[in-house]
Amino acid sequence: MSDITATHHLDAQGLFCPEPVMMLHNIIRDMALNDVVEILATDPSTQRDFLKFCNFLNQEMVLMEEQDGVYRFLIKKQSDGE
Repeated sequence: MSDITATHHLDAQGLFCPEPVMMLHNIIRDMALNDVVEILATDPSTQRDFLKFCNFLNQEMVLMEEQDGVYRFLIKKQSDGE
């Protein structure tokens, strides 16, 4: 369990690709550097999609975990790269 506190929250439960990634992109764009967003999702493809998102846009995946079919992510904004 991470002791990092999220400053933003995104509930993408029940949504399927590409909606969660599009919503994440919108929230990251409006965040300040070093802010952290917590995302809850139920689409298993978000594991792959959010990792690719972080790698491509130079953001930091702080946490990725799954419990009872709900995926929880903490992503820290490290770059203003669009």
